[in-house]
Amino acid sequence: IPIAIHDKSFFTAIKGYKYIAVYAFFEMIIPWVLIGTAEQSITSGLAGLLIATVPIFSTLLASWYGDKSVWQPRRLFGMAVGFLGVILLVGIESIIGSTDPVAILMMLGSALGYAFAVIYILRKMPGVSGVAINGIAMAMTAIFYLPALFLLWPEHTISTTAIFSVIALGIFSTGIAFAIFFVVLAEIGPTRASLVTYMNTAFAVLLGILVLSEPLTLGIIVGLPLVLFGSYLASRKDKV
Repeated sequence: IPIAIHDKSFFTAIKGYKYIAVYAFFEMIIPWVLIGTAEQSITSGLAGLLIATVPIFSTLLASWYGDKSVWQPRRLFGMAVGFLGVILLVGIESIIGSTDPVAILMMLGSALGYAFAVIYILRKMPGVSGVAINGIAMAMTAIFYLPALFLLWPEHTISTTAIFSVIALGIFSTGIAFAIFFVVLAEIGPTRASLVTYMNTAFAVLLGILVLSEPLTLGIIVGLPLVLFGSYLASRKDKV
């Protein structure tokens, strides 16, 4: 918000507060509580893989709003491959009993929310600074969650590690990440920009295995390549 006030983009963005409220709801408020809840019962690798469906949802929504290029054979094939990967992932993980189907639905719901929110705000507020939009959206989200701060505050002492982890999450994974992401959006559009979830998935799997000692499951081995390849085909920009 200070950055947006300094470059005067804040005052332009605040005029669209109604649109930003909708954006905040689907981009932050709902996904953050769904993901935070889901990741208590599934691995970070599986969570990252499910979030990698964002480009598929983004492509479908773009078509809904008038971008009929999604119905090209290559993109249809890509979406089919991507969804096959998700189906295999969910099926394998469910059969071996290593995950919670409700948590899987929470992650997919978050992915859908991410896809919708970005397309929605770009349609409603084209050309408006992403830093300003996200600053206001995060302020709205903070106000929404404020009652939980008092109602759910733990009785035990919070560790210094946990406090600094939350601060790092806010600065790097949220503040800086959103600022960079909206620069990318302005350059290549929402569907192709959603390809960032590919690296999210790769890093989630890698760090889950290396840092958290999570297993490399059969579901991830089978589903990851299909989801990534399918999403790539579905979101790839045609050569002019």
